[in-house]
Amino acid sequence: MPRPTIHASAVLVGARAVLIRGPSGSGKSQLALALLEAAQTGTVPFARLVADDRAELEAMHGRLLVRPAPTLAGLIEVRGVGIRRMAYESLAVVGLFVDLAAPDAGRMPEPAAQTGEIEGITLPRLAVAAGQPPLPPVLSYLRTFNAVT
Repeated sequence: MPRPTIHASAVLVGARAVLIRGPSGSGKSQLALALLEAAQTGTVPFARLVADDRAELEAMHGRLLVRPAPTLAGLIEVRGVGIRRMAYESLAVVGLFVDLAAPDAGRMPEPAAQTGEIEGITLPRLAVAAGQPPLPPVLSYLRTFNAVT
């Protein structure tokens, strides 16, 4: 039986995945590509695509698992170029979720806004305002909280 999917992208960065949510056109694929590029330049030690556009989520043993939607596995949209195929991970544990174009994004976020629940699992959350570049705060989070180990 197929699992339900959500509109999201995910990239395995180090040992945990960054789940990227947001409305259409908010830059989910662009952030995913930027994280993959960060691994190429050595900014993060490792990154690999898990999912782009549609992701399957599953809560298991207190962790949130993410998989690519089977029909989109290994595919990513590159704006201005089209759909491209690349290596991907078939399963990862989510360690952070990023909400792009988040209406509650703040310069100094309240502690309650820094976590969120997905499928009954509480996770660290990073809210990014519409029009703000998401890569710098994501990299800062990953470095500050040792999420890329």
